Amino acid sequence: MATATATAKVDTKVKDALDHVRAAAQELHGAISDAAAKRGEAMKADLATIPQKAKAVTESVKSSIGGQNEAAKKHLTDAVSHLEATQKHVAESLKSSGQAFQTSVTKAVAEARASVQKLSEAVASKRSAQSKK
Repeated sequence: MATATATAKVDTKVKDALDHVRAAAQELHGAISDAAAKRGEAMKADLATIPQKAKAVTESVKSSIGGQNEAAKKHLTDAVSHLEATQKHVAESLKSSGQAFQTSVTKAVAEARASVQKLSEAVASKRSAQSKK
């Protein structure tokens, strides 16, 4: 049993570019969610770092599109759209206050979550294609 556990731990460390991009998107979603849980200026301070993080994840996803199967490419393209929307909503939230601020933050969280979902679908699509070979 100890060997199986050790092997499982090793397998979880084996990741390709899509897995890394998905992990980065998950971290982005977590950062936005954590910021959204705060109040007032603390929330805005945390959100101020998000646009750069979102842009970096977006660029990573874009660079991962080449060489993927068609289904994975579609999921990755959708993820880029969601990440760009995340950036837009965070930028809007930083310029607003009150209900408009809350609405923008909520939309940013939803878009970040949708990007993670699309990246997960791309990973699944890639693995499915590889298993058929």
